[in-house]
Amino acid sequence: MTAKALGEFKDSAAFSLGVELELQLVSKRDFDLTRGATDLLGSLDYDERFGEIKLEITESMIEISTQPQATVDGIAADLGGLRDTLRQHCERNNIGVCGGGTHPFHHWPERRICPGDRFNELYQRYGYLAKQFTVFGQHVHVGCTSADEAIWLTQALGVYVPAFIALSASSPFVDGVDSFYQSARLNAVSAFPLSGQCPPLGSWQEFTEHFAFLQACGIAQGIKDLYWDVRPKPEFGTVELRVCDTPLTIEQASSLAALAQSLARWLLRTRPPLHTAKQAHVARYNKFQACRYGLEAMISDPVNLCQTPLKQTLADLLEAVSDDARELDCAHWLSPLKQAVAGDTGDAAWLRAREKQHGNLNDVVREASERLMGKNN
Repeated sequence: MTAKALGEFKDSAAFSLGVELELQLVSKRDFDLTRGATDLLGSLDYDERFGEIKLEITESMIEISTQPQATVDGIAADLGGLRDTLRQHCERNNIGVCGGGTHPFHHWPERRICPGDRFNELYQRYGYLAKQFTVFGQHVHVGCTSADEAIWLTQALGVYVPAFIALSASSPFVDGVDSFYQSARLNAVSAFPLSGQCPPLGSWQEFTEHFAFLQACGIAQGIKDLYWDVRPKPEFGTVELRVCDTPLTIEQASSLAALAQSLARWLLRTRPPLHTAKQAHVARYNKFQACRYGLEAMISDPVNLCQTPLKQTLADLLEAVSDDARELDCAHWLSPLKQAVAGDTGDAAWLRAREKQHGNLNDVVREASERLMGKNN
């Protein structure tokens, strides 16, 4: 594989947003994953006014991505337009579309890699991990006005990875059983050698030198090889937050984008000390805590040498960014997150409640598909 130049950082409007959602394609017969992506996109009649609909690594998933937007309301409108487009075309193909970080009962050996050079290269490089990578996440892009700002924000957002994991957790079931995790999806991501956090880097120059080192060692060829929790995206002029499970609704996806936007503004406005070297020692543990326990996680603080309930940290965080949210006109989008923290509710709890109600996972996926399409709550 040929190494790809990193390229210049394309400055973008401060705190502009873009959202990507990886979605499940399911059969309406039994609500297992179905191999429908290539046929669906091949028959798609859509002018991309709301963003893109494209293939992902296996035939049982697609990715939708919004247009760049200045506001969360704009993101929500694009996601709604993309959902309506999918609803129309999927009904023609007898396919359901579903959120959630994992499909509750699919079998990974049955997955088929999508056609395309990059997907084939990934399959040849990572083998069965590529098929096990049939998991579904939300990525949020936040615009930055300079390359150095992007690297600083990449480091700063890393501290809040557990918060986004817990608030988005929607993957409690794997292989037909309860995993005991709130977000089991990230266990599949963690298997890749370049997953984890950005190393302590103080400037864009240090990042380009680090990336050149990885290229020279044959470890990474392009920016997409970095499966970091948060990474810079120079061609977009953004920082990309990558740890969220795909929520069960586009409204929840919009709320998570609002938190990312508000938090980025608060961080760049207040410039808190980062303690990146110390944070590196607890990052994996804190990520595990959030994946395993969600809102009930205990987060290790390497500066004050203690543990703090994530629920309390989240309540304090949502209060801290409230002024920034008002300035960005997205405060109303944070209300559902505050309610989730106060009530210890979320998508993982909703999925478990439906499994208890129905006694099977097929009906859980059916209801989750209806929920994404706005047919129930």
